[in-house]
Amino acid sequence: MSEEIFLLPDVGEGLLEAEIVTWKVKVGDVVTLNQPLVDIETAKATVELPSPYAGTVLALHGNVGDVMEVHKPLITFEVGGSGTTAPAASAAPTEPAPAKAATDKQEGSVGEGREAVLIGYGVANEDAVVTRKHRRQSGSPTTAPSAAPVADAPVAAAPVAAAPVVPTSSVATLPSLAPRSTPPVRLYAKQHGVEISSLAGTGRDGLITRDDVEQALSGAPGTVTPRVSAPITGPNTTSRFVGRELESWSTGPKEERIPVKGVLRSMAEAMVQSAFTQPRAAVWVRVDATRTMELVASLKQQSNLAGVRLSPLTIIALAVCDAARHFPGLNSSFDAAANEVIVRRSVNLGIAADTPRGLIVPNIKGADQLDLVGMASAMTVLVDKARQGTTTPNEMIGTTLSITNVGPFGVDAAIPILPPGTGAILAVGQIAKAPWVVDDEVVVRQVVELAMAFDHRQVDGAMASAVLAHIGRFLHDPAAAIIAG
Repeated sequence: MSEEIFLLPDVGEGLLEAEIVTWKVKVGDVVTLNQPLVDIETAKATVELPSPYAGTVLALHGNVGDVMEVHKPLITFEVGGSGTTAPAASAAPTEPAPAKAATDKQEGSVGEGREAVLIGYGVANEDAVVTRKHRRQSGSPTTAPSAAPVADAPVAAAPVAAAPVVPTSSVATLPSLAPRSTPPVRLYAKQHGVEISSLAGTGRDGLITRDDVEQALSGAPGTVTPRVSAPITGPNTTSRFVGRELESWSTGPKEERIPVKGVLRSMAEAMVQSAFTQPRAAVWVRVDATRTMELVASLKQQSNLAGVRLSPLTIIALAVCDAARHFPGLNSSFDAAANEVIVRRSVNLGIAADTPRGLIVPNIKGADQLDLVGMASAMTVLVDKARQGTTTPNEMIGTTLSITNVGPFGVDAAIPILPPGTGAILAVGQIAKAPWVVDDEVVVRQVVELAMAFDHRQVDGAMASAVLAHIGRFLHDPAAAIIAG
């Protein structure tokens, strides 16, 4: 038996701190390798941390809402036996240790004489080797905070001895507290509100498959009806600043202070940096988007597209990527240190998402290579993950072009601020019926206003105007543009 301290890892963003959002375990719980322990919120996204050990939780080193420093104690475990921990690096905080890539066969193989691999940390390199940044702290464990725990975020105020002790011989055969499935299946289940712990796996060795989740969604016999998520506050937005009860205006405090931290602080810092470092200009145009709306409506009637979430924004995303292929200078950034413009040949398309934690702009990698269905699917996954707080660090970096859709809020137009390091961002207003001249006659058409803000160091007014005109032509006749592309 030994005590092991799980240090708050660097989840791959180079950030120095994270806020505890939700504890998924409490002192005395017996956990398995890779069982979810805690949700943390960094300045980029909310991340779920799996357990690097199989054993008993002795101490939780923080309450919900506490901001913890990276590489500081997060949880103390009591572990024992061989193969009960993920491979750990030395105590030096600057040299991460490599770990072997996990396979479906290795997952859950604790105590079978094979090296246990922790899922969820680091990113895969070109040789498919996962680099993990968890480090084990040598010496005596740090004591738990003495503050009294709150009801939904227990901490180890009681002595360590009060936690139940698991015999060494039994650790390797601990009952599985986390259902066995692959990370994509767990994400799919979470996105659709299915409690995966209630499912019986039909895959090899009881593995829960995507088919098992889909059976639960269809209400097949022997499955559990998926839970229904609570409604989002506010009629049209998830912002933390709106959707409050009207009664609180007269009965609540005279003022309210909202801590600027996590995603909100990251957004504020990024907007200030952009506003004072990038010479921004803008162009805008009104477009007849009637055929775009007709195409979307027609595609939604296709039986082979029944499961695809299509919207006008899907067509607009294709139009932006098509414009970048015709005007490569649009997909660029400015390197002030080298005094160079960096033109990229792959579009990482950022989609601004309004979430309960604030505005974030995750991106679709290689968006210019996607067709209509691929773009719709990628946007659905990206926005759903953003609103659920499960966006990965990799999805938050490397944006080259962006779209912000203000139309759903009833807004006709907007001049957005550029995300730092990008050359342009397109704002899309609401698509609404308006009088339009066609063949010298005034008719009713579906009209949208588009506005593009751009960094005038690398994108001049002539290019920006040509790009916006190109996007306008695409939306005026999207079927022809898609076929031609």
